[in-house]
Amino acid sequence: MLPLPGGSIEFLAKQGALALHILKFLLPAVPVTIGITLASFALALVLGCIVGILPVFRNKWLTGISRVYVDTLRGVPLLVQIFFIYFGLGKVLDLGQFAAGVTAVGICYSAYLAEIFRAGVLSIAHGQHEAAAALGMSPLQAMRHVILPQATRTIIPPAANEFIACLKDSSLVSIIGLREVTRAGREYYSQFFVDFQTWLLVGLIYLAMTLALTRLTRSLERRFAVKGFGTGGLRH
Repeated sequence: MLPLPGGSIEFLAKQGALALHILKFLLPAVPVTIGITLASFALALVLGCIVGILPVFRNKWLTGISRVYVDTLRGVPLLVQIFFIYFGLGKVLDLGQFAAGVTAVGICYSAYLAEIFRAGVLSIAHGQHEAAAALGMSPLQAMRHVILPQATRTIIPPAANEFIACLKDSSLVSIIGLREVTRAGREYYSQFFVDFQTWLLVGLIYLAMTLALTRLTRSLERRFAVKGFGTGGLRH
């Protein structure tokens, strides 16, 4: 292998030092991104589960509420919802940047998870509902102890896709001044006017987090998988 010319070695050394400097600036913002993602997705799971199972009770009012909720939130861009929560409801409820960002992302993704929960619950044979009723269970007890545990296996793969998408969309909260990875990248660029290397490393950080989540969710799929039951793997 031929040695690199002196100029090339010097160039690589400068790029390595620059990359290290950028990483030191960006890495403190990574826990904020992870915190936003986890808190938002936890909120989305709770709301999505509640809204998603409403149509199962075959009540037109509950079904109507679920449909309006899902259609409205899926029809409004997440960025607009962030602005609405932060500058609108956030001022009324005195929400800080983190709380407003988490609320906006969580509510937005709850609409998508609601459809996943609804499809997962409806995939369970109606005989399971009848069997639970024959054992004296109420509809809520049947949902908790019989239906949802079985539906979880079909819900995990698409929900995992939404989890990864939630991580990437958490970058949008930078627009309200919350200092996560994307915001930190913008701050570094505004201070040092280094564009290509900054956004390359921002992208690599998101890629590393996404790949880690992908491996985690695939391990969950394997753990809960039952032969002949469930859906395929991840698309991401």
